[in-house]
Amino acid sequence: MESVFRNRGATLLMLTPALLVYTIVMLIPIVWSVTYTFQSGNAVTGFEFVGFDNWIKFFGDKTAIDALWFTLRYAIVMTTLQVAAGYGLALLYIFFLRNRSSLVRATIFFPVILPTVAVALMFTRMFEAAPTAGPVNAIIMWLGGDLTDFLGDPGYSFWVIIIMDVWRSMGFYAVLLYAGLVEIPQDIMESARIDGASGWKLVRKIVFPLSLPILLSSLIFSINGTLKVFDSIVALTNGGPGSATTPLTLYMFRTSFAYGQYGYGSTVAFMLTLLCLVATIFVFRSMRKDVTR
Repeated sequence: MESVFRNRGATLLMLTPALLVYTIVMLIPIVWSVTYTFQSGNAVTGFEFVGFDNWIKFFGDKTAIDALWFTLRYAIVMTTLQVAAGYGLALLYIFFLRNRSSLVRATIFFPVILPTVAVALMFTRMFEAAPTAGPVNAIIMWLGGDLTDFLGDPGYSFWVIIIMDVWRSMGFYAVLLYAGLVEIPQDIMESARIDGASGWKLVRKIVFPLSLPILLSSLIFSINGTLKVFDSIVALTNGGPGSATTPLTLYMFRTSFAYGQYGYGSTVAFMLTLLCLVATIFVFRSMRKDVTR
Protein backbone atom coordinates (compact mmCIF):
# COMPACT_ATOMS: atom_id res chain seq x y z
CA MET A 1 0.00 0.00 0.00
CA GLU A 2 2.87 2.36 0.80
CA SER A 3 4.35 1.80 -2.66
CA VAL A 4 0.98 2.68 -4.22
CA PHE A 5 0.83 6.02 -2.39
CA ARG A 6 4.38 6.80 -3.52
CA ASN A 7 3.17 6.48 -7.11
CA ARG A 8 1.80 9.91 -8.00
CA GLY A 9 -0.17 8.58 -10.93
CA ALA A 10 -1.95 5.98 -8.79
CA THR A 11 -2.61 8.55 -6.05
CA LEU A 12 -4.08 11.00 -8.55
CA LEU A 13 -6.23 8.26 -10.04
CA MET A 14 -7.70 7.41 -6.63
CA LEU A 15 -8.29 11.05 -5.72
CA THR A 16 -9.84 12.06 -9.04
CA PRO A 17 -13.42 10.83 -8.30
CA ALA A 18 -13.52 12.62 -4.94
CA LEU A 19 -12.01 15.80 -6.41
CA LEU A 20 -14.50 15.68 -9.27
CA VAL A 21 -17.47 15.38 -6.92
CA TYR A 22 -16.08 18.14 -4.67
CA THR A 23 -15.58 20.42 -7.67
CA ILE A 24 -19.12 19.87 -8.96
CA VAL A 25 -20.83 20.10 -5.58
CA MET A 26 -18.71 22.82 -3.91
CA LEU A 27 -16.30 24.77 -6.09
CA ILE A 28 -18.50 25.43 -9.12
CA PRO A 29 -21.47 26.70 -7.01
CA ILE A 30 -19.10 28.95 -5.02
CA VAL A 31 -17.60 30.49 -8.17
CA TRP A 32 -21.08 30.81 -9.68
CA SER A 33 -22.34 32.56 -6.54
CA VAL A 34 -19.39 34.98 -6.59
CA THR A 35 -20.21 35.97 -10.18
CA TYR A 36 -23.76 36.81 -9.07
CA THR A 37 -22.37 39.42 -6.65
CA PHE A 38 -21.50 41.58 -9.66
CA GLN A 39 -24.94 41.21 -11.22
CA SER A 40 -28.50 42.34 -10.57
CA GLY A 41 -31.73 40.50 -11.28
CA ASN A 42 -32.93 36.90 -11.15
CA ALA A 43 -33.66 33.91 -13.36
CA VAL A 44 -37.07 35.32 -14.39
CA THR A 45 -36.17 38.93 -15.25
CA GLY A 46 -32.63 38.16 -16.36
CA PHE A 47 -29.29 39.39 -15.06
CA GLU A 48 -27.47 42.67 -15.61
CA PHE A 49 -23.83 43.39 -14.80
CA VAL A 50 -23.64 46.13 -12.16
CA GLY A 51 -20.02 45.91 -11.03
CA PHE A 52 -19.52 46.68 -7.36
CA ASP A 53 -22.97 48.22 -6.84
CA ASN A 54 -24.13 45.27 -4.69
CA TRP A 55 -21.13 45.67 -2.41
CA ILE A 56 -21.68 49.41 -2.06
CA LYS A 57 -25.36 48.77 -1.38
CA PHE A 58 -24.54 46.27 1.38
CA PHE A 59 -22.47 48.72 3.42
CA GLY A 60 -25.14 51.38 3.02
CA ASP A 61 -28.02 49.05 3.89
CA LYS A 62 -29.10 49.62 7.50
CA THR A 63 -31.02 46.33 7.60
CA ALA A 64 -27.95 44.42 6.40
CA ILE A 65 -25.71 46.13 8.96
CA ASP A 66 -28.23 45.36 11.72
CA ALA A 67 -28.30 41.72 10.57
CA LEU A 68 -24.50 41.67 10.58
CA TRP A 69 -24.38 43.10 14.10
CA PHE A 70 -26.98 40.61 15.35
CA THR A 71 -25.06 37.74 13.74
CA LEU A 72 -21.79 38.79 15.39
CA ARG A 73 -23.42 39.32 18.77
CA TYR A 74 -25.25 36.01 18.61
CA ALA A 75 -22.13 34.12 17.48
CA ILE A 76 -19.90 35.54 20.23
CA VAL A 77 -22.41 34.93 23.02
CA MET A 78 -23.48 31.49 21.77
CA THR A 79 -19.95 30.24 21.14
CA THR A 80 -18.83 31.34 24.58
CA LEU A 81 -21.80 29.86 26.41
CA GLN A 82 -22.22 26.58 24.56
CA VAL A 83 -18.51 25.67 24.62
CA ALA A 84 -18.20 26.76 28.26
CA ALA A 85 -21.29 24.77 29.23
CA GLY A 86 -20.08 21.77 27.27
CA TYR A 87 -16.64 21.95 28.86
CA GLY A 88 -18.14 22.22 32.34
CA LEU A 89 -20.35 19.20 31.70
CA ALA A 90 -17.39 17.23 30.31
CA LEU A 91 -15.42 17.98 33.47
CA LEU A 92 -18.43 16.86 35.51
CA TYR A 93 -18.50 13.58 33.61
CA ILE A 94 -14.78 12.99 34.13
CA PHE A 95 -14.24 14.02 37.76
CA PHE A 96 -17.57 13.41 39.49
CA LEU A 97 -19.76 10.98 37.58
CA ARG A 98 -17.04 8.87 35.96
CA ASN A 99 -18.49 5.47 34.96
CA ARG A 100 -21.97 6.56 36.03
CA SER A 101 -22.12 9.38 33.50
CA SER A 102 -23.58 7.39 30.58
CA LEU A 103 -27.23 8.05 31.49
CA VAL A 104 -26.53 11.73 32.24
CA ARG A 105 -24.67 12.14 28.92
CA ALA A 106 -27.54 10.55 27.02
CA THR A 107 -30.11 12.74 28.80
CA ILE A 108 -28.22 15.98 28.19
CA PHE A 109 -27.49 15.00 24.58
CA PHE A 110 -31.17 14.26 23.89
CA PRO A 111 -32.13 17.89 22.96
CA VAL A 112 -29.59 17.77 20.13
CA ILE A 113 -31.67 15.23 18.21
CA LEU A 114 -35.02 16.94 18.79
CA PRO A 115 -36.61 18.72 15.77
CA THR A 116 -35.93 22.44 15.81
CA VAL A 117 -39.59 23.31 15.30
CA ALA A 118 -40.63 21.16 18.28
CA VAL A 119 -38.05 22.84 20.52
CA ALA A 120 -39.11 26.30 19.30
CA LEU A 121 -42.78 25.54 20.00
CA MET A 122 -41.88 24.39 23.50
CA PHE A 123 -39.95 27.59 24.24
CA THR A 124 -42.73 29.69 22.70
CA ARG A 125 -45.16 28.15 25.16
CA MET A 126 -42.71 28.57 28.05
CA PHE A 127 -42.21 32.32 27.44
CA GLU A 128 -45.71 33.05 26.14
CA ALA A 129 -47.46 36.23 27.28
CA ALA A 130 -50.72 36.00 25.29
CA PRO A 131 -53.35 34.65 24.98
CA THR A 132 -52.27 32.85 28.15
CA ALA A 133 -49.24 33.36 30.34
CA GLY A 134 -46.59 30.69 29.93
CA PRO A 135 -44.76 29.03 32.84
CA VAL A 136 -42.04 31.72 32.95
CA ASN A 137 -44.54 34.57 33.11
CA ALA A 138 -46.64 32.64 35.60
CA ILE A 139 -43.65 32.34 37.93
CA ILE A 140 -42.78 36.03 37.48
CA MET A 141 -46.32 37.14 38.35
CA TRP A 142 -46.42 34.72 41.29
CA LEU A 143 -43.29 36.45 42.59
CA GLY A 144 -44.99 39.84 42.20
CA GLY A 145 -43.57 40.88 38.82
CA ASP A 146 -45.33 42.14 35.71
CA LEU A 147 -46.37 40.18 32.65
CA THR A 148 -43.53 40.37 30.11
CA ASP A 149 -43.76 39.85 26.36
CA PHE A 150 -40.42 38.07 26.01
CA LEU A 151 -40.77 37.27 22.30
CA GLY A 152 -42.18 40.71 21.45
CA ASP A 153 -39.32 42.68 23.00
CA PRO A 154 -36.04 42.87 21.03
CA GLY A 155 -33.87 42.70 24.14
CA TYR A 156 -35.66 39.76 25.72
CA SER A 157 -36.16 37.83 22.46
CA PHE A 158 -32.40 37.74 21.88
CA TRP A 159 -31.83 36.04 25.23
CA VAL A 160 -34.72 33.62 24.74
CA ILE A 161 -33.00 32.49 21.51
CA ILE A 162 -29.70 32.18 23.37
CA ILE A 163 -31.25 30.12 26.18
CA MET A 164 -32.97 27.81 23.72
CA ASP A 165 -29.91 27.23 21.53
CA VAL A 166 -27.55 26.73 24.48
CA TRP A 167 -29.97 24.17 25.92
CA ARG A 168 -30.09 22.41 22.55
CA SER A 169 -26.37 22.41 21.81
CA MET A 170 -24.51 22.03 25.11
CA GLY A 171 -25.01 18.25 25.12
CA PHE A 172 -23.24 17.95 21.77
CA TYR A 173 -20.23 19.97 22.94
CA ALA A 174 -20.19 18.09 26.24
CA VAL A 175 -19.82 14.77 24.41
CA LEU A 176 -17.30 16.24 21.96
CA LEU A 177 -15.12 17.68 24.73
CA TYR A 178 -15.57 14.59 26.88
CA ALA A 179 -14.10 12.51 24.05
CA GLY A 180 -11.04 14.75 24.16
CA LEU A 181 -10.71 14.74 27.94
CA VAL A 182 -10.76 10.95 28.24
CA GLU A 183 -7.70 10.87 25.98
CA ILE A 184 -5.59 12.71 28.55
CA PRO A 185 -3.03 10.16 29.86
CA GLN A 186 -3.98 8.96 33.32
CA ASP A 187 -0.35 8.70 34.42
CA ILE A 188 -0.02 12.48 34.00
CA MET A 189 -3.15 13.01 36.07
CA GLU A 190 -1.93 10.66 38.80
CA SER A 191 1.49 12.32 38.87
CA ALA A 192 -0.17 15.72 39.28
CA ARG A 193 -2.32 14.41 42.13
CA ILE A 194 0.73 12.93 43.85
CA ASP A 195 2.42 16.33 43.55
CA GLY A 196 -0.54 17.89 45.36
CA ALA A 197 -2.64 19.20 42.46
CA SER A 198 -6.36 18.73 42.95
CA GLY A 199 -9.67 20.41 42.13
CA TRP A 200 -9.43 23.71 40.28
CA LYS A 201 -5.63 23.67 40.34
CA LEU A 202 -5.57 20.29 38.56
CA VAL A 203 -7.99 21.56 35.93
CA ARG A 204 -6.12 24.83 35.39
CA LYS A 205 -2.59 23.44 35.35
CA ILE A 206 -3.04 20.02 33.74
CA VAL A 207 -6.45 19.36 32.20
CA PHE A 208 -7.01 22.70 30.48
CA PRO A 209 -3.60 22.91 28.71
CA LEU A 210 -3.85 19.29 27.53
CA SER A 211 -7.39 19.80 26.25
CA LEU A 212 -6.60 22.92 24.21
CA PRO A 213 -6.53 21.06 20.85
CA ILE A 214 -10.08 19.74 21.28
CA LEU A 215 -11.17 23.12 22.65
CA LEU A 216 -9.78 24.79 19.55
CA SER A 217 -11.70 22.39 17.33
CA SER A 218 -14.87 23.02 19.34
CA LEU A 219 -14.49 26.81 19.09
CA ILE A 220 -13.96 26.71 15.32
CA PHE A 221 -16.88 24.32 14.89
CA SER A 222 -19.06 26.48 17.13
CA ILE A 223 -18.24 29.87 15.64
CA ASN A 224 -18.93 28.63 12.11
CA GLY A 225 -22.22 27.07 13.18
CA THR A 226 -23.43 30.11 15.11
CA LEU A 227 -22.53 32.55 12.35
CA LYS A 228 -24.74 30.50 10.01
CA VAL A 229 -27.71 30.23 12.41
CA PHE A 230 -31.01 29.98 10.59
CA ASP A 231 -33.50 27.28 11.56
CA SER A 232 -33.87 28.02 15.28
CA ILE A 233 -34.48 31.74 14.70
CA VAL A 234 -36.97 31.12 11.89
CA ALA A 235 -38.86 28.64 14.06
CA LEU A 236 -38.89 30.80 17.22
CA THR A 237 -39.13 34.46 16.14
CA ASN A 238 -38.90 34.45 12.32
CA GLY A 239 -36.45 37.34 12.69
CA GLY A 240 -38.82 39.48 14.76
CA PRO A 241 -39.98 41.55 16.38
CA GLY A 242 -39.51 43.60 13.22
CA SER A 243 -36.00 42.68 12.11
CA ALA A 244 -34.46 42.71 15.60
CA THR A 245 -33.43 39.04 15.52
CA THR A 246 -32.71 38.71 11.80
CA PRO A 247 -29.28 37.16 11.09
CA LEU A 248 -27.42 37.42 7.80
CA THR A 249 -28.60 33.96 6.74
CA LEU A 250 -32.28 34.88 7.05
CA TYR A 251 -31.71 38.28 5.40
CA MET A 252 -29.90 36.54 2.54
CA PHE A 253 -32.75 34.03 2.16
CA ARG A 254 -35.41 36.73 2.04
CA THR A 255 -33.42 38.93 -0.31
CA SER A 256 -32.77 36.10 -2.75
CA PHE A 257 -35.97 34.08 -2.70
CA ALA A 258 -38.66 36.42 -1.37
CA TYR A 259 -37.58 39.57 -3.25
CA GLY A 260 -35.85 37.87 -6.20
CA GLN A 261 -32.60 39.84 -5.81
CA TYR A 262 -30.16 37.03 -6.54
CA GLY A 263 -27.18 39.31 -7.00
CA TYR A 264 -27.62 41.18 -3.72
CA GLY A 265 -28.49 37.96 -1.91
CA SER A 266 -25.26 36.38 -3.20
CA THR A 267 -23.37 39.42 -1.92
CA VAL A 268 -24.84 38.92 1.57
CA ALA A 269 -23.96 35.21 1.38
CA PHE A 270 -20.39 36.00 0.33
CA MET A 271 -20.02 38.48 3.17
CA LEU A 272 -21.12 35.72 5.55
CA THR A 273 -18.52 33.39 4.02
CA LEU A 274 -15.81 35.99 4.54
CA LEU A 275 -17.01 36.47 8.13
CA CYS A 276 -16.73 32.72 8.81
CA LEU A 277 -13.24 32.66 7.29
CA VAL A 278 -12.02 35.64 9.31
CA ALA A 279 -13.51 34.23 12.55
CA THR A 280 -11.89 30.83 11.97
CA ILE A 281 -8.48 32.36 11.27
CA PHE A 282 -8.79 34.61 14.33
CA VAL A 283 -9.66 31.71 16.66
CA PHE A 284 -6.95 29.50 15.19
CA ARG A 285 -4.23 32.14 15.41
CA SER A 286 -5.29 33.19 18.92
CA MET A 287 -4.93 29.67 20.29
CA ARG A 288 -2.25 28.24 18.00
CA LYS A 289 0.68 29.13 20.25
CA ASP A 290 -0.97 27.54 23.27
CA VAL A 291 -1.93 24.42 21.34
CA THR A 292 1.53 23.87 19.85
CA ARG A 293 3.47 24.90 22.96
